[in-house]
Amino acid sequence: MPNKLAGEKSPYLLQHAENPVDWYPWGEEAFAKARREDKPIFLSIGYATCHWCHVMAHESFEDEEVARYLNEHFVAVKVDREERPDIDGVYMSVCQVISGHGGWPLSVFLTPEGLPFFAGTYFPKRSRMGMPGFLELLQEVARLWREERKKITETGQKIREVLQQAAKGEESFLEESDLERAFSQLRGAFDPRWGGFGEAPKFPTPHQLTFLLRYHARTGNPAALGMVEETLMAMRQGGLFDQIGYGFHRYSVDARWLVPHFEKMLYDQALLAMAYLETFQVTGKSFYAQVAREIFEYVLRDMTDPQGGFYSAEDADTEGEEGLFYTWTPDEIRAVLPESEAALVCRYFGVTPRGNFEKGRSVLHMAEDPESLASEFGKTVQEVKNALENARRALFEHRKTRPAPLKDDKILTAWNGLMAAAFAMGYRVLGDTQYLDAAVRSVGFVWESLRDSRGRLYRRYRHGHTAYTGYLDDYAYLGWAFLEIYEASFDPDFLEKAVLVHEAMLELFWNRESGGLDFIAKDAEQLIVREREVYDGALPSGNSTALNSLARLAQITGDVRWEKAADGIVRAFAHEVKKYPRAYTHFLNGYDRLWGPTSEVVLVGSFQDPNFQAMVHAVRRGFRPRTAVVVKPAEGSGRALLERLVPLTAAMELVGGRATAYVCQGRQCGNPVTDPEVMATLLETVR
Repeated sequence: MPNKLAGEKSPYLLQHAENPVDWYPWGEEAFAKARREDKPIFLSIGYATCHWCHVMAHESFEDEEVARYLNEHFVAVKVDREERPDIDGVYMSVCQVISGHGGWPLSVFLTPEGLPFFAGTYFPKRSRMGMPGFLELLQEVARLWREERKKITETGQKIREVLQQAAKGEESFLEESDLERAFSQLRGAFDPRWGGFGEAPKFPTPHQLTFLLRYHARTGNPAALGMVEETLMAMRQGGLFDQIGYGFHRYSVDARWLVPHFEKMLYDQALLAMAYLETFQVTGKSFYAQVAREIFEYVLRDMTDPQGGFYSAEDADTEGEEGLFYTWTPDEIRAVLPESEAALVCRYFGVTPRGNFEKGRSVLHMAEDPESLASEFGKTVQEVKNALENARRALFEHRKTRPAPLKDDKILTAWNGLMAAAFAMGYRVLGDTQYLDAAVRSVGFVWESLRDSRGRLYRRYRHGHTAYTGYLDDYAYLGWAFLEIYEASFDPDFLEKAVLVHEAMLELFWNRESGGLDFIAKDAEQLIVREREVYDGALPSGNSTALNSLARLAQITGDVRWEKAADGIVRAFAHEVKKYPRAYTHFLNGYDRLWGPTSEVVLVGSFQDPNFQAMVHAVRRGFRPRTAVVVKPAEGSGRALLERLVPLTAAMELVGGRATAYVCQGRQCGNPVTDPEVMATLLETVR
């Protein structure tokens, strides 16, 4: 019989709806049952494409013996961490306090009042390789609950006190030396052989790369750019990238980016696309632009809902085996391609009889370069490239016949904001209108389907159903998207929506006692602690993203309230950032803009005017991370709205009837110019 998850919409919760475990979704019903029956709560948090969540489910949650004990002695609660990041964030902090690490599946034991007293991640059914067994753990926790209840309660209270104390902080400030320290820490952790930072497992962490690009722009230090290029090149050449269907996997289990954890997350595509686009702006090398295009091709093809929203993720597993969909053997290659082509492809992608993965299978990666293969196979370099591309397409078509990994098709406001921001940047940098169209459709879908009559955002949409009031990152990431779309389209309607989203964000999440932004809204469900997120992990934190966007909004509009809010975020969290700046690189990106020097460019003209278009092209050329661009239409209804949103443009008009640029630096505007080449010369000094 299905349990109480059967009525949920989350793909992750539905995966467990027919477990013999009597799962409850998070809510009062579960806690009331725990109080009534005097049982502790077992809280399990994961997500639909989590490999070790699947493993623990198969070993324990589908097991009758485990389920029987769990149902008798506990109330079991399942949470999708992507739908309820508030719950996940609080109890992940608990796990880190207790065990020193975190991850998914997250396994937490609570009192019926929600106090945590023990936490961990994956547990096998029975003890092995030094890991405690889940069944033995359940038995020990049940014993402690019966015999040492007071100790359990005291432990829970101490944990809550630690979390509450960690949420408080003294007001401080950042300095240029903090940017220097972040750079030094990244340089110290850099892997000069394979790129990236630290040892295996190795994560992309794109905001560390975008920080280095800004540090390079500020200082000219070539080492910063070198680390970015080596990392981006190695990731694209390795198995972290899906060489056949495009898109990046979650992380590499080794140091050389060869063997990935095969799940694909929407947010990784968005953040990596932006890193490649910015590196293209800095270097002008077409390689980086091409990788961004490949990411966008994957997302448009496989991760886009017909209504315009973007899906969340694709699983690592197929039929219970990780990577089965993505890996190949030489025989499988030869079954699709002619022998001569198959030999070339196997050499290029490193497919061997022995394999580099499990069961003799190979993860495809760029093992050879076309130049060396051209001489070996008696072809020109272009002939090799053409043959490889034709083979890739043939393998892609054949791969469609394989059982596909699960697609988590829920649509999250926050992650859609990130992807829309990336597509808008893609249009601004590469000029492909389909990217702007994708961004506009996505935010349009969110605006219409994930927003209530009061203008409040929802977190999740799936199959016509919305749920959960929005969290800080839903507002922060969507606000980021609207700003990117404004500077891509120069349609003031998107700037107005950015203002509305940021106004709502400050109203709902600003902490008037400590400054900065809470993760949950003032009227949201209260957990054991109000989380204040600033660490930049796989995703930039909500406060870091808000800092970036508020500083940018202040530049664009000239409205000092946005700058004051950004400064308030810096003051609220500077004490924490200063401890280890490398962990807060997206936060430092925002500080980089806020600290300045900044530049603003106001263009006045008509989009039909070639001179105006030349000015737009010039201002978009190169990498200027502390520059904001505003367009005032020479005529039409957008003028009045733009002047209301950006009052400083009221006096800025065409000069002599020609497209005109006003370039402002250090809060001072120079004389207007009407020659695109003169404007381009002025911009050469802008960073």
